[in-house]
Order: sequence, then structure tokens, then C-alpha cells
Amino acid sequence: MLHHTGISPLQLRSLIKNRDIACAGNKQLYIYGKLSCRSGKKMNKENRVFFKSAEEALQNGYRPCAHCMRKEYKEWKFSCKL
Repeated sequence: MLHHTGISPLQLRSLIKNRDIACAGNKQLYIYGKLSCRSGKKMNKENRVFFKSAEEALQNGYRPCAHCMRKEYKEWKFSCKL
């Protein structure tokens, strides 16, 4: 997990280009989603973290975004009810 405030814009572009970052999350709400998510683009840098994969985000206790990852969110929500 990488904190947005801990990396420069140039490093961030390089990590995305090299596919070292696959998704972003909100460290206060514990929600992760796609880098292209409209909701995610609105969050403050101080709250944004990056993950190499969705599995890494889930391991850190984050849940899928209901906007950009509807299928994954429904699966996560169903698994919580069991």
C-alpha cells in the first residue's frame, strides 16, 4: 500500500504506466476502486492510497467501490452476510 502524499506526480505516473498500481482506496472509508472511478478522483490526496491489486486491498480490510466495481461489491456484500 502506497500513500499518495508519499510519492511525487512523476513517480505516480511511472507506477501506473508500469502497472505497479492497479487500484486506489480511501484510507478513512476503507473503500477501493478503479483508478478511473469518478468518485475516487474526487477524494483528497491525504486520504488516497494505492494498491498493486484488488487482492492487496481486500487483505488490508478495504471493500470494493459500489460505483465502479458493482459486481465485486455485490459479491463482497453477499459474502459478509454469510
